[in-house]
Amino acid sequence: MSTPLDKNALDQLFLEARSYNEFLDTPISEETIKELYDLCKWGPTSMNTQPARFVFLNSPESKEKLLPAMAPGNADKTRNAPLTLIVAFDSKFYNHLPTQFKAYDAKPMFESNQALTDSTAFRNSSLQGAYVMLAARALGLSVGAMSGFNPVAVDEAFFADGQYKTNFIINIGYGKPEGFHPRGPRLAFDEVAEIL
Repeated sequence: MSTPLDKNALDQLFLEARSYNEFLDTPISEETIKELYDLCKWGPTSMNTQPARFVFLNSPESKEKLLPAMAPGNADKTRNAPLTLIVAFDSKFYNHLPTQFKAYDAKPMFESNQALTDSTAFRNSSLQGAYVMLAARALGLSVGAMSGFNPVAVDEAFFADGQYKTNFIINIGYGKPEGFHPRGPRLAFDEVAEIL
């Protein structure tokens, strides 16, 4: 049985965490990037599909390749972030199922059902992107997720063969103290949930 996290951990992950638009000019090492992945890879996905594919843009050259696809309001903050992550999904994730999911042979189920493949890839890569954000916060990093971009342009620039598809983009770094907007309100439990 797990022990509940203390308040400091809950603050860092959720209660005091913010979505950052501005970051300190502190680079993110390759070692930290790999540590980030090694944490987030343990988050669960349905049938252990793990459809997410990650492209970490850690150089000015790689950022310049992405910037034309970003919405105007997201271009400068992406340019200035120490690290930008493209969270994509593999449209043929099922090729890994024989080694990743051994309960039974699930590969044919996905190969023969494009709608199931698409929904599974999108849903589970979204989960994996969320795990990245929590793992980054757990490592003391700040994040700012974005959906303001042209996914077709991102795919053309980074995934020309068409097998991977962009889901969303996350800027990552050490957030500036003033680098976020005031926190917006959240809906109350009774507005969004019920206990049956």
